[in-house]
Amino acid sequence: MKRKLITNGLKGSIILLGISAVIKDELSGPLLYQTLRGNTNYAPYSSTTYIANKIYIPQSLDVDSARRLSTSINLGDGLCKWMPPTYDVPEDVDFQKTFVAGFPSGDKRMAFLQMEALAGFSAKDEWDFAYMGMTNHPFIKGNYPHHEGIWGWGDAADQTILTVPNIRRSMVEYHDIVWDLGYATTWEESTARKSFLYGEKPGYDDYYEWRDSRVMDEVRWYGWYIDYWMEGGLLRDIFTHKLITKDHWDDLMTKFAHTREELDFDLYVKEGDAPIEPAFDPKCDLITNGCEPVAIISADKLRDYDEGPAETAAIAEALMNDARTGKYVIAQEAWDCIWEELIQHKKGPITIALRPGYEDIYEGYNFSFDMLYAMIEELNRLINKYSNGEWNTKPTAIRLVEILTEHRTAVEKELEEIHTGQRKLKKKDFLGPDQRETQRKLKQPQDAETAMTDVDAATESKRKIRMRYFTELEQKLHRDKRSEMKQLAEMREEAAKSSGEISTNINLLQALSDALVQVRILQDTGIIDQETALRLVKRIRSVTMDAKVGLMKVPEER
Repeated sequence: MKRKLITNGLKGSIILLGISAVIKDELSGPLLYQTLRGNTNYAPYSSTTYIANKIYIPQSLDVDSARRLSTSINLGDGLCKWMPPTYDVPEDVDFQKTFVAGFPSGDKRMAFLQMEALAGFSAKDEWDFAYMGMTNHPFIKGNYPHHEGIWGWGDAADQTILTVPNIRRSMVEYHDIVWDLGYATTWEESTARKSFLYGEKPGYDDYYEWRDSRVMDEVRWYGWYIDYWMEGGLLRDIFTHKLITKDHWDDLMTKFAHTREELDFDLYVKEGDAPIEPAFDPKCDLITNGCEPVAIISADKLRDYDEGPAETAAIAEALMNDARTGKYVIAQEAWDCIWEELIQHKKGPITIALRPGYEDIYEGYNFSFDMLYAMIEELNRLINKYSNGEWNTKPTAIRLVEILTEHRTAVEKELEEIHTGQRKLKKKDFLGPDQRETQRKLKQPQDAETAMTDVDAATESKRKIRMRYFTELEQKLHRDKRSEMKQLAEMREEAAKSSGEISTNINLLQALSDALVQVRILQDTGIIDQETALRLVKRIRSVTMDAKVGLMKVPEER
């Protein structure tokens, strides 16, 4: 004879109380405890009152606030009141949908928060579309085709807006947030694997060397990313920017952590092969107006107190080019006020710009000559390309060149500071492979007669093997992200299918699932570091498994 563990409401309540006890014990920090209870309070952020061990939960992440329909209010005479957008977007509204594309950084968030405030409806991430299901959200943000992105929105988008971050800042943001010296965080887990093959633990010197090499590649990735969208999805090589075949493109999409040598253009093109014909990513056919952007947006200008309002107006105008979404955009007289509410008064969800220490991002790390030269070279290529020929009459290309020229000026200024000694290079800085190798050799005893012995060669070989650790770790983190998103989707699906007397516990599972999403948002914006995020995710998963056991286990009675 069999019977379910949960047979009546009383036992269901007992399980709920037990799980609640686990939550209070395991997740006593303010982030998850308040989020699961749904009683967080909105308060303006102030860098002078930020407390490291008390995480501020913006109103847009509050469970109760997310259920409320609202929009920013035009008070007339240029005045307004910011309100959180509608998070549960109605399915019966016909929107023109905008994809906000951008190289990994906090810039896309700056842009779509303006959209949410202007139109009153929320944005959704490409990963959430891919794993949490299609919804009617009018604004989609993503990093595709960068390996941090995924084309998860199918054919939902109608137009594209491209955000263009400062190349130098985006390199720091990406590595500082994604890794946050995640090497230190993840080392303990990786060494626990029985299949560890590296022989000895990679040290910080190995990590810095790998990171610098990766950034040098990503400088090329930055320009490649801009080309992809500006040229409507034209397939190009990351490192040479030459036209490539679809097979080569597919490898770039799936082997992102491979080295430049492993993805070398010449491995795909043999001597005597016919010239490669231009080919486009077929996914661009899924966007109504194609991949080429209708507007170019700069988050740096959004943050600027002189140019910021004009950038908000540019975003609003891009939304106004179709009445389906345009009719929801707040009146033009309130656009400047929306900018003031979000930027000056810091209303709404927190952004990376409010991350403690963000203002010192230019002081926290330095870049060596060779890395700054690589950035300038890539910026020069883009500026020259989009200033000439068919491009120099396109408003989007003109705007792109204007933004990139300003970025180049900033990089050139930093190069001068390095040259004059105003900036001193340190071990943790982005030194580039040449500069770091020079420093490494300077530390070694100089012996003109034995420049490279067999022992030196063996040591170099072992070092390269240790370096491979970080490439595999990056791939693992990417797989873990996909696995976590899949787990979130499964949890939501279970919650949707379950009903009846265990509904209270299903609500708890839903809250746990929501909490995982919110942890990811807070990590993406730099409010919590990777170590804190991993710790919270592990605890949520532990509580979730306890809940699943209580809901689903069917013991046998003999």
